[in-house]
Amino acid sequence: MIRTKKIRNPGPNPGPNLGPNPGPNPGPTPRLKAARLGPRDVLHVGSAGLRSRPVRVVLSALGIAIGIATMIAVVGISSSSKAQLLRELDELGTNLLVAAPGEPLFSGEKVVLPRDAAGRVSRMKGVRDVGATGDLDRTVRRSEKIPEDETGGIAVKAATEGLLKVLRGRMDHGTWFNAANSRYPAIVLGHVAADRLGITHPGQQVWVDDRYFTVVGILDPLPLSPDVERSALVGWDAATSELGFDGRPTSVYERSTDASVHEVRDLLAASIDPENPRNVQVSDPSSALKAKATTEGAFSTLLLGLGGIALLVGGVGVANTMIISVLERRHEIGLRRSMGATKGQIRIQFVTESLMLSGLGGLAGIALGAAATGAYAASGGLPWVVPLWAVTGGFAATLAIGTVAGLYPAVRAARLSPTLALHAA
Repeated sequence: MIRTKKIRNPGPNPGPNLGPNPGPNPGPTPRLKAARLGPRDVLHVGSAGLRSRPVRVVLSALGIAIGIATMIAVVGISSSSKAQLLRELDELGTNLLVAAPGEPLFSGEKVVLPRDAAGRVSRMKGVRDVGATGDLDRTVRRSEKIPEDETGGIAVKAATEGLLKVLRGRMDHGTWFNAANSRYPAIVLGHVAADRLGITHPGQQVWVDDRYFTVVGILDPLPLSPDVERSALVGWDAATSELGFDGRPTSVYERSTDASVHEVRDLLAASIDPENPRNVQVSDPSSALKAKATTEGAFSTLLLGLGGIALLVGGVGVANTMIISVLERRHEIGLRRSMGATKGQIRIQFVTESLMLSGLGGLAGIALGAAATGAYAASGGLPWVVPLWAVTGGFAATLAIGTVAGLYPAVRAARLSPTLALHAA
């Protein structure tokens, strides 16, 4: 039987005698980690290249600024014009309808409205104000010495006293027809007619048919009634007694409540001529302004496209600037890499520089576009409107282009070998 000797456990093998006890085993050496760049550090290193080359920065950002300025100005001018049209629509209202003779069914047949057409319309439910005009086969001239065929395209019309209220018109000078002057040879000139006749204030006289009429008033512009703007208006009674007017209106204007516009429009022709409603044509003067407001900016698409092209050209300029910057700063890149900067940090540096360059151009472009819109609006008396979506969208586009333009130079800079970069420098 073999006996084993119990040996007391001596503990861990101390190994060879190394002199004094080195202490516990420190374990594996920890790996070194690259220092992280905070937002402030990223901005600092990203702006270093811009601060050292200010002239190049200005020239490179100019392309971006021109593209954004063009886009902001196009959208702003279009929006300002549209806002002006909508403001006019609010002032003039969209509840105005005009009834006029329709197209004849047979050639040579003349369609006329009944003499009491305005009275029939005034009795309709929902109608608030009614006015009428009637065409007169007469001419108006500055004096009898001017040839009869040189009328300047000015028509002579009979007008009721309620016409001005229906059209929501205003007098530029003088007064409108009333119960007194509408019976006498007095005349009110539309804005365009007064300009063509050279009449600047009431009290002057014009030659109508074979006698002088005294101008008692001049109208302000009437956007919803361009035919009235170009006419010389005579009171209804005076037109009948002095100019042989038959009393049949050519146009009947009515202003209804907003809630009853569609109902009145459907019944207007039948109310004026129950036997032949087709003889009455009903129109909405405000529809022209509505269509203009809707289509405002239709030609802006082309200009926006040109602005987009300018923006892309600016992006190419930024990319070229960044590539040149990488080539010129190889020593800096190699030095940073040799001191522990990672490829990702190099990429972030140059992408940030590209973003800052594009952002500066975008801010300058927004300011230039807004200033151009303001100058245009001030010169035309329009409201200054620059949509927020255009500003934010334009600036976002500059940042996107800056990111794309800086990606390739940033990747190229990150791929540079530190030793080769320092050696090349």
